[in-house]
Amino acid sequence: MQPGARRSEVAGEYQGCLKIRLQAPAVDNKANKALVAFVAKNLNMKKSQVAIKSGHTNRRKLLALDTAEALDWESLLLSGGPQQP
Repeated sequence: MQPGARRSEVAGEYQGCLKIRLQAPAVDNKANKALVAFVAKNLNMKKSQVAIKSGHTNRRKLLALDTAEALDWESLLLSGGPQQP
């Protein structure tokens, strides 16, 4: 996770993890809340179904997703990326 970015988007893979840039600053838990909201929105889930399992104060986080349904990972990977003409 990279807080304080110009816009919220998936920036691709970095060191075996998904890198997400967020507009929210890393102050007062704003970036963590924005990460949960971003992932939930782009996977068509409720925010209550997404939780940060570890890494609350670290850039590298482990998320827990509470769902029995198959997830549309493609929608997350394409979310907020470079716009296609």
